[in-house]
Amino acid sequence: VGAPLVEGAKVTAEVVAHDRTKKITVFKRKRRKGYRRKQGHRQGFTVVRVADIAV
Repeated sequence: VGAPLVEGAKVTAEVVAHDRTKKITVFKRKRRKGYRRKQGHRQGFTVVRVADIAV
């Protein structure tokens, strides 16, 4: 909706940290079949500090 990009805008930012979220458990099963799979997952993310936005 609208114009998500601004012509000629410049953003200055710095990477603060790389980290991972808390572990979640993915559990799959099928009823009456004895099928069960358990898997863990941690999503990586980057923390960015925006210093300046010049339009």
